[in-house]
Amino acid sequence: MQPEVEILSGLERRIDVVVSTADVEKEVQAQLKRVARTAKIQGFRPGKAPLSIVERSHGPSIRYEAINNELGKALDEAIEKSGLRVAGVPSIEPKEDAAEGTMAFTATFEVYPEITLPNLAELEVTRSNVNVGDAEVDRTIDILRKQRANYEAREDRAAQDDDRVTLDFTGKIDGEAFEGGSAEAFSFVLGQGRMLPEFEEAAKGMKAGEEKTFPLTFPEDYAGTEVAGKTAEFTIKITEVAEPILPELNDEFAKQLGQAEGDIDALLADVRANIEREAKARVQARTKASVMDALLKASEFDIPKALVDNEVQNRVAMARQELQQRGLPNADSMPIPEEIFKDEAERRVRLGLLLSELVQQADLKATPEQVRARIEEFAQNYEQPEQVISYYLSDAQRRAEIEAIVLEDNVVEHVVSQAKVTDEDVAFEQLMGNN
Repeated sequence: MQPEVEILSGLERRIDVVVSTADVEKEVQAQLKRVARTAKIQGFRPGKAPLSIVERSHGPSIRYEAINNELGKALDEAIEKSGLRVAGVPSIEPKEDAAEGTMAFTATFEVYPEITLPNLAELEVTRSNVNVGDAEVDRTIDILRKQRANYEAREDRAAQDDDRVTLDFTGKIDGEAFEGGSAEAFSFVLGQGRMLPEFEEAAKGMKAGEEKTFPLTFPEDYAGTEVAGKTAEFTIKITEVAEPILPELNDEFAKQLGQAEGDIDALLADVRANIEREAKARVQARTKASVMDALLKASEFDIPKALVDNEVQNRVAMARQELQQRGLPNADSMPIPEEIFKDEAERRVRLGLLLSELVQQADLKATPEQVRARIEEFAQNYEQPEQVISYYLSDAQRRAEIEAIVLEDNVVEHVVSQAKVTDEDVAFEQLMGNN
């Protein structure tokens, strides 16, 4: 008999489930006999206590388990007959008007939505492209040289970008010093953005021995909440200005960067290959984001609250794990407001359902060959790629992570092949976030 499904609102459904008390008692008696063979009860040798005594001590928990088992089977059967796809865990409530010899329950749950895919030919997406040439390789080499610079103090040098300045500073708000507002012999490199822009600007052009007082307004979203949005008066005294001395582009430099033979040409080739891989990954990510945004914009359907709640809890757990890794002592108990994750959780759930439907309808499953190729490509970022390949291929869960990425790649390729595509050339510096 087809169970009656009551539609409550949106994706919420309710059905009644009936369990036979005779079936429950049959299961209870079978479990009691099994437990009685080994039960340790005071006053009796193990396995010798009467069944009635065993029932008194173990009966309630066994009966509870038996009811849940029978209820689970009845609910599974009812859901299967109704053809519903349940999202999340059903909420079960007992009913008072059960027929004689039965126990009745009401199961309330959400179902997965029916998804109508948008017309892909009407989607407008942007495909990003970038050129990696000699200039980009040269800029990357310059960055690597600056990262390995030695600094030499210059007595009469006016501080400029890339110089390392050492200074003493004192900051006051309304005439009062504040925590973290003072330091001695503090060093930083100008132009790297380590300090607030006003602080760096004040230090530029100063020489060793010079002193300056200037105002600085902390951003409203500054990490130090006690000074965020407030204006401080800083006094700085430069004790040293050091000029960067970049390493020569020679065999020794190549060896420092892991080129064992000290071959500059081989180093340049490696650098080019690395930035080409990185640039490719970033333009693919931009194109993917455009495709996902277009799909979401063109799709409208209800999403199960249970899936959103589960995603929110996953976000909270990840946030706690990150806090633990940072060494916060109360990471397990500190309050983390769930609402800050809700919008992103809804987006992820909606996108996941949409992609799953698209993968199924267009048969975009990840093939073993695609998965291996993606693993091999990813492994090239490491010194021993063969070990990385083995690491992923030897474990089903790790392979599943790559399969998910390949699935998304397949979706992007499929959508781009049918949508209205606008090609966008992205400057390398913009792509890499260097401007």
